[in-house]
Amino acid sequence: MAANGSNAGREETSEDLDEQLDDGKQLGFSPEEEASMVAESNTHKAEANTLFSSGKYDAAISKYDEALAVCPTYLDYELAVLRSNIAACHLKLEEWKEAINNATTALDGLDRLEREVATAEKGKTLSTDTDKGNDTKTKEAEDDADEAEEEIVSAGAARAGPAITKPPPKESEAEIARKKRREDIARIRAKALMRRARARSEMGGWSNLEGALEDYKKLAAMNNLALADKNIVKKQLKALPPRVETARATETAEMWNKLKELGNGILKPFGLSTEHFKMAKDEKTGGYSMNFQGGGPGGSQT
Repeated sequence: MAANGSNAGREETSEDLDEQLDDGKQLGFSPEEEASMVAESNTHKAEANTLFSSGKYDAAISKYDEALAVCPTYLDYELAVLRSNIAACHLKLEEWKEAINNATTALDGLDRLEREVATAEKGKTLSTDTDKGNDTKTKEAEDDADEAEEEIVSAGAARAGPAITKPPPKESEAEIARKKRREDIARIRAKALMRRARARSEMGGWSNLEGALEDYKKLAAMNNLALADKNIVKKQLKALPPRVETARATETAEMWNKLKELGNGILKPFGLSTEHFKMAKDEKTGGYSMNFQGGGPGGSQT
């Protein structure tokens, strides 16, 4: 996992501003103001990347924080990159909770961005379908023309074989930009998931270990992982389930012991204890019921 962290920020460069912005999200910033803010943020990020590469992780976090402070708050992709890099710093410092929090914030931002991209693509598809509906008569006329042309094709031409078909249309610049955006989102998502999964696994505990297992399952379904990361995911998917089960059993036992202590404190004035009650599990439902086993001192068993 160290190899994953050591590359933080080296490949994560800012996208062209024109590909980032949605006309309805400018929040009062002019394009010039926003470009200046992004440029300043990227300067801080570059300095932070250098500090990270030098092993100065605390200083790198401070610089990443400066980059966050000047980055427009609606640029989810760029903010996710910064948060993911901060998570990598905390991993190096073995500050697991902070790594989890920053990686989660990065993933939340990417989720928002993916929804926006999907909405934009859906809107484009609906617009295209509407245009096709408006061109029905034109299409019918073209079909009629094609049929008329077929009627006058000579026998020799027919024997010559089918006409040469046109190559498929090239992708538009907007389509290429959207494709690249999806790839960038997937790349940063993989980094953030790897970092959060590692931190959750290291921090331990039933909840964190279950969370790590879920993260690794998501990573296993992704097709953009490096070979080293694939190997880590495969290994963790085997190692985590027994750790989850052990943590579950341990924490459940601890919880019951605490409940028994609390119950004994409440029951003591009545000459009772939790030993007078038995928990019985219903194998069909998985739930528990409590049965009273005896009275107070000198009481008979029932």
